[in-house]
Amino acid sequence: MKPSAAVEQHREAIHALVRRFRLSNPRLVGAAAGQADFESDEIEFLVDDRPGTTLLDLGGLQIELEDLFGVEVHVLTPGGLPEKQRAKVLNEALPV
Repeated sequence: MKPSAAVEQHREAIHALVRRFRLSNPRLVGAAAGQADFESDEIEFLVDDRPGTTLLDLGGLQIELEDLFGVEVHVLTPGGLPEKQRAKVLNEALPV
């Protein structure tokens, strides 16, 4: 299944998990957010962290999303992106 289709199918669950881990604004990034939306064994999400967010929150979300999708998931935050690529990634991110 294409990542975009899988995300559409699980949109409500994604938002619930993001809230549970005190994060916000989930977006699809990487190949799945662009023209290369093909079947893949990984999905990349960009989320906004909040004051008090820990690596346990990010890791917990990653594990839960991997369980939901059955593929490797990467959870990124804008501050964790390389500065040179940050603007491009933020502009190309697709809201979930």
